Amino acid sequence: MFFFPHANSYACFSCLSDGQDIIARFGKQEAMPREFFTDFVKVAQDEGRHFMLLATRLKELGSSYGSLPAHDGLWDSAMATSNNLLARLAIEHCVHEARGLDVLPTTIARFGSGKDDETADLLEKVVYPGEITHCAAGVKWFKYLCLRRKSPDKGNITSSETVSESEDSIQEEDDDEVIQKFHETVRAHFRGPLKPPFNEEARRAAGFYPKWYEPLSIKEECC
Repeated sequence: MFFFPHANSYACFSCLSDGQDIIARFGKQEAMPREFFTDFVKVAQDEGRHFMLLATRLKELGSSYGSLPAHDGLWDSAMATSNNLLARLAIEHCVHEARGLDVLPTTIARFGSGKDDETADLLEKVVYPGEITHCAAGVKWFKYLCLRRKSPDKGNITSSETVSESEDSIQEEDDDEVIQKFHETVRAHFRGPLKPPFNEEARRAAGFYPKWYEPLSIKEECC
């Protein structure tokens, strides 16, 4: 009963720290536009709110944050990508955030079947939609960096233009190159293949399409 809320609260706390770190570590250094700062402040705010709600729910269930051990996978990935913004975006905000989208529906169903509707509703109505936007931020800014590095003029965002509007001008050739760079980055900075099954609907909602991640996955073995 306590394991999943605790694991999710730990993940939110780690992502809160990462949302702050990516701004402080890379924002000025990489000369990122204002929209980058706005997006990741929002990510950090969301994760902080999710953490507080989950920590409160744990207390209501008779436990508390920190009462169970948790893995350091998210923090280890942040440390490993501390000098590479492309890698940070790919691993933390695409691979890990998207994995959360894959497993959350099953977690929500478990709480629903266990008659813990309050925790199920918290995960489904608050945490889950937020994680889609966080994955979308990773995809968005990975694309932006690739485009800017290929053609600095394309990466220049005017005061009246958003990055999303600028992305509309990306040609199919550019998009293929971005995806190829994503594959190279994940293979270089993430150990092992990505594991299905994938929540394709939620990933698509984040702009994270199968051609980004399926070539990095393993095939499920038949019984």
